[in-house]
Amino acid sequence: MKYIYILLPVLLLFSSCSKFLEEYSTDLKYVQNTDDLNKLMIGEAFINSVLSVPKDGQATMGDISETGLTAPWLHVMDDDSEQFVLGFAETDKSTPLYKLSGFHNWSQTPALNVLNLSWEETLWRKIYKRVGAINAILFQAEKLAETSDNSSLQHIRGEAYFLRAYYYFLLQNVYGSPYRVSSAATDEGVPLKISEKIEDNYFKRDNNDKIYKQIVADLEQAEQYLQGYNPGTKIRVGIAAVKILQSRVYLYTEQYDKAIAAGKSFGAMGYTLNDLNLYSPNTNATYRSSNESIFTMGPSSVPAVFLNDSTSAYNGDDRLASSFKASSTLMSSYASDDLRLKAFFQKSAKTKSWLPAKYRSWQTYNDPEQVSCIFSFRYPEVILNNAEALAMTGANDEARNEIHKLRIKRFKNAAMDQIPAGNQELVEFIRAERRRELCFEGHRWFDLRRYAVNSRYPLPQDFTIRHPAYSYNAQTSSNVAIGNYVLKSFAQDAAAWQVPIPNYAIEFNRGSLTNPVRTARTVQPL
Repeated sequence: MKYIYILLPVLLLFSSCSKFLEEYSTDLKYVQNTDDLNKLMIGEAFINSVLSVPKDGQATMGDISETGLTAPWLHVMDDDSEQFVLGFAETDKSTPLYKLSGFHNWSQTPALNVLNLSWEETLWRKIYKRVGAINAILFQAEKLAETSDNSSLQHIRGEAYFLRAYYYFLLQNVYGSPYRVSSAATDEGVPLKISEKIEDNYFKRDNNDKIYKQIVADLEQAEQYLQGYNPGTKIRVGIAAVKILQSRVYLYTEQYDKAIAAGKSFGAMGYTLNDLNLYSPNTNATYRSSNESIFTMGPSSVPAVFLNDSTSAYNGDDRLASSFKASSTLMSSYASDDLRLKAFFQKSAKTKSWLPAKYRSWQTYNDPEQVSCIFSFRYPEVILNNAEALAMTGANDEARNEIHKLRIKRFKNAAMDQIPAGNQELVEFIRAERRRELCFEGHRWFDLRRYAVNSRYPLPQDFTIRHPAYSYNAQTSSNVAIGNYVLKSFAQDAAAWQVPIPNYAIEFNRGSLTNPVRTARTVQPL
């Protein structure tokens, strides 16, 4: 039996091999014109949007199946989140904490709930399914271009190349090792498949260098097809999305001059920073029609992961929390005059704990202002990418001017003399601003990984992330701190810095895909 690798996890969804192959056959006889191809793009290439309302009286998470929320666990592995407990939730409830604790604590098998029961982590399947569709779309687009290479077809081809680059970037930074300049040719990444052809072999990991070269090549193709084009909606791809992803990829691979060049393209595109001095309380700080928004797709899982401590669907008097909140280390990094405190966060009803709330109108069904918490690009990232790249090239004055552009829109009284002049101190300052600005948008875990192996200013060898652990005392009806789960530096704990490839993919490939062995992790006493 033959297999199409990029869809290999999806095979489990179909009853027979023939039906599986038919689903994404390169024949695709129903694709007769550009309009047909566009419909296929919308239905099969983009991440679908779902309403991320928590279930069961707002006490438990929503759907995280292949058609539900996407990778909610990405928000709980880094140092921006920690446990949020109040009262006692029955262990048979699928609360965010009980469901995602394996990821939060970097366990050997993260997709296990608090009762040690496995659940299916679907990001791998969801993304490779879309890569498979994109490969077929690009094949069909090339055939259509032989007779009618109109602007709509070019835009579809540009979108397809962009999405394939983006998906491999995501896969690489979740399941692969961090990109190291010195060893990219040997460090293990994820399997790469860009052909629409059916193959009868099993697949293994490709190296980081190969993956990133393909990402760069796809973005160059996307740039060619989307040059000068930005769509009228933020849920389709234009040249601005291509340029911001290019700047991010070059930053990750330490090609700083190229990152700067990509960022310069935004000067004439009309994007601006929102001035938080003018922010209206309790409104969205990030939203689709904002001048900061460049591209977004898919849902926001933040409301389902960071639940309030009043979880009743009716009167809100149950005083219960079994989820996550913004970490004390993140919140203490904001100065008192930082306007993002009120714009990016809200306080919980009972304990007044900090919860992320950049996008607040998520309860509205089919909200036209919905933005994703992972699959979104905002103009502030352009500023941050530029500032970091400039600092890394030693252009301190230019880097200081760049980061000041952001700060004057985020503080009541931002001043240039608050920005360090020394190079290493400036880089660390920019990294800290990046954390504060882009928190809970899918950046922090990836940033920590690349900082860990940066060739110039790596994280300290003793760097750790500590996630507090608690035990419920029934006699006092309180949760007592008992210690911390600890993630050590990449040099000491490398396997835990990448998510294991799911078992269904490993089993399907008959063991040709492997994961580095994670060490067992227990609570370290106070």
